[in-house]
Amino acid sequence: MQMKTLEVEVVRVKITLACTECKQRNYNMTKEKKNHPERMETKKYCKFCHTHTLHKETK
Repeated sequence: MQMKTLEVEVVRVKITLACTECKQRNYNMTKEKKNHPERMETKKYCKFCHTHTLHKETK
């Protein structure tokens, strides 16, 4: 007897985060478009500014 497994397809999109101060693109991440349709913003360390700054999702 064979059991069928139901596979759930998780769609994760690659995004790039850029520093709002120096405009450098520092981080590559993935996010679920279904759960978070808006652009992501988070505070992260910028190695160019040498401080924690706000990073926003770019195209």
